[in-house]
Amino acid sequence: MIYRIGLFIVMALGLFGFGTVAWVSVHPHTQGGGQADAALEQVAVIVAAHPLRAGTLLKSDDVSVIKLAPNAVPENAMHGDEARLVELKGAMLRRALRDKEPLLDADILHATDRGFLAAVLSPGMRAITVAVDTVTGAAGLISPGDHVDVLLTQSIDDSSRPVGQRVAAQTVLNDLRVIAIDQRMVEGQGPESGSKPATTVTLEVASEQAERVVVAGKIGRLSLVVRSAEAGPDVASARHVTWGSDVSPALLDGPTGGPTHIVRVYRGSGDAKEFHF
Repeated sequence: MIYRIGLFIVMALGLFGFGTVAWVSVHPHTQGGGQADAALEQVAVIVAAHPLRAGTLLKSDDVSVIKLAPNAVPENAMHGDEARLVELKGAMLRRALRDKEPLLDADILHATDRGFLAAVLSPGMRAITVAVDTVTGAAGLISPGDHVDVLLTQSIDDSSRPVGQRVAAQTVLNDLRVIAIDQRMVEGQGPESGSKPATTVTLEVASEQAERVVVAGKIGRLSLVVRSAEAGPDVASARHVTWGSDVSPALLDGPTGGPTHIVRVYRGSGDAKEFHF
């Protein structure tokens, strides 16, 4: 009798152990499984890589991808991966973003969207396009987002003027933001390898500045001068003029820099004799 009771106890313990092993195999550890499920449920979201102001033309280092829990993702947040970031290059940001703040679909305006150029401009500003070549366009090294000065060079066709005052140059406008190079509007992006030299540059100007650009273009040749990224004082003003004689003293009349007067004296039918003073 005792033998039978012991046998039943051993069999019961065996069945209990088998059942425990089977249950564990079907139901993994609750805590570890929950963490794994949470990791799998995270959503890839595109966020600002650093604080961005409204009107920014996005560059590759302005945005990044992070993973958030579903309950932390705002409605209409922009989902994506690293490949999606390429599509955002050159797009305009409609509102300011904090660091790591998710982008919403409504925050972005692409270059192909209607009204993109108008949206890029600061309030009250205009866009004007000037023709450039390899020289006047700083060898094609100007990029959208750069700031430039506009330089006017003109030749004065007036023989009554001294030779040293027949060519002049002056800065007609200072510190203008470059909006586009030809039809490329990606801020901070330089010219692509093997690309053709730019033929036009679009500048952000005020109304009066636009008038000055148009008039200057009729007077002479316009050149763009790239400004330093560090703000500094404007040395040249629109009223300062550099004449040919300021650059080359050789254009001054006479060896001493002053005008030379010539008097011809005729005696009878003989040849004239010149006196210089």
